[in-house]
Amino acid sequence: MQTSEFKKGSAVKYNGETYLISDFQFVNPGKGSAFTRTKLKNIKTGKVIEVTFKSGESVEDADLQYKKCNYMYNDGVDYYFMDNKTYDQFSISKDLIGDYADLMVENSEITVVCVDGSPCSIQLPPKLDFKVISAPPGEKGDTATGAVKPVVIETGATINAPLFVKEGDVIRVNTETHEYVERVQQK
Repeated sequence: MQTSEFKKGSAVKYNGETYLISDFQFVNPGKGSAFTRTKLKNIKTGKVIEVTFKSGESVEDADLQYKKCNYMYNDGVDYYFMDNKTYDQFSISKDLIGDYADLMVENSEITVVCVDGSPCSIQLPPKLDFKVISAPPGEKGDTATGAVKPVVIETGATINAPLFVKEGDVIRVNTETHEYVERVQQK
């Protein structure tokens, strides 16, 4: 895989270890040659390292497998899943789940990413809907400014939402940025 082919979430082999590309930036300075600055997350340890690759440098890509699984529960340290095809149960540490832990609802279907048969991370859909369980009242007259307030969703995560969002509403959240997208009309 060339540095120009890097994508967020791609898997590469670097120094004998498998990493997921969590972030990358192409830099073309005025003097000198271009390079790509990356943040690589070790799939076994969860540790993130920063690596700079020269433009055009080649890196071995790792083979990823994707499994549809049912998220069952967590014990504070590990998150437990069941493979929807084989019904095998397994766990993934909180370090490997990362920021997604706040947005996981028990008994929901989640895509588990595996390398060489062992689970290394998860993928959530780009947007998910959550019920608001706690929302402070919005101040009247502040609605024209685009002001936001912190609301708590059913998973316990706090999301900044517009003042008109109230307890019991269902809101759509961007799973990458943890930001409010829109209020969902209930049927």
